[in-house]
Amino acid sequence: MTISRAQITLLHVAKAKLGWDDDLYRSALVRIAGVTSSTELDREGFEAMMGFAEYCGFRPLASGAPRYGNRPGMATFAQLELIRELWRELRRERICDDEALIGWLRKYHKVDSLRFVTLDAARKIITALKAWKARTARAA
Repeated sequence: MTISRAQITLLHVAKAKLGWDDDLYRSALVRIAGVTSSTELDREGFEAMMGFAEYCGFRPLASGAPRYGNRPGMATFAQLELIRELWRELRRERICDDEALIGWLRKYHKVDSLRFVTLDAARKIITALKAWKARTARAA
């Protein structure tokens, strides 16, 4: 039985995050799982590929990252994860330091928790973090 669309997507996210080119990715599929395409993977092959990706440094989203559900007028889960990812990249850390992020949000955006971020505030926060990241890249 083949794997789900979400599992294929996760594998492609791992490929992108690790910077694997297509040749390396296809070679790993053949050598590790014995298939030529991710659509041919079964559960065991998927687990083997994800194990290899984790060995190479890929860390899927922390299971502890809270999901606040679909709340009209509030930031989506994808926006909150983007905020966490941008913060992690700015701080050059493997995991997001939520306490430091909340401190920054409190100081500059008057928000005490990510769960209180509105759609408009999320857009502003993401723009601010991207600008900060661009300034940091230019300075380096």
